[in-house]
Amino acid sequence: MLFEERAQKFEYKLNDTDDQIIEYIIDNKKEVVKLSIQSLASNLFTVPNTITRLSKKIGYDGYSQLKNSLKEELFTEQENLEDSLHFNLQKTFSLIDIDKIAIVTRMLHEAKQVLFFGVGDTVPFCEMMVKNLKIVGKQSEFYMHRHEIIHEINKLDQEDVLFLLSLSGETSQVLEIAALGKERGVKIISLTHFTRNSLQKLADIHLYCYSPGKTLNGYNITDRTPLMIVLRTLSEYYWESSGTVYKYT
Repeated sequence: MLFEERAQKFEYKLNDTDDQIIEYIIDNKKEVVKLSIQSLASNLFTVPNTITRLSKKIGYDGYSQLKNSLKEELFTEQENLEDSLHFNLQKTFSLIDIDKIAIVTRMLHEAKQVLFFGVGDTVPFCEMMVKNLKIVGKQSEFYMHRHEIIHEINKLDQEDVLFLLSLSGETSQVLEIAALGKERGVKIISLTHFTRNSLQKLADIHLYCYSPGKTLNGYNITDRTPLMIVLRTLSEYYWESSGTVYKYT
């Protein structure tokens, strides 16, 4: 995973000082790979321990691994595998952050009601998640039509959760619902493709999969398997936190 991708994945753990260090590293990669941690800290008017903590926050063992990873980014030609199913799945697994899954699980547990919404091909995933929560007793619903979801949002309050699915993060109907939820003070969770997008900016916490848009002969053939992987991971974590005992047949 590239340095910028790690920074985006773990941004919810970062403070203002971390953001400044990350911005400096992104702007000066060629110089940073030549610097010791002491020299980098001096350039940033901070101390080495701050850089070590940041390195670990974004998934490295320490500064040495961060620097070696940057070297690989600079000097190793990346293979273009974005059209590969294997690449998309591996990337999605690397994006799953169990700490963030735990936060989302806690939000779902604490919610009085959970409302799911998506449009088009994401609707079946909303239905699936409602079932996955209901089987362990959590009140949740999904609605396919705009007037229904607006009616229900107007009954939500700050103890409720709105869970929105949109791979692009730019679906107009979903953004409208997100804005309404924001006005109501509802906690918003989003699940999108791993990119900066409008829905992610509106959400209180955002989950990612890796599923770039793809068309063939004018048809949308974007792979939904990565979406399923994240939702299944969340469901299993939620079930286990609910004390579920599995029965295998």
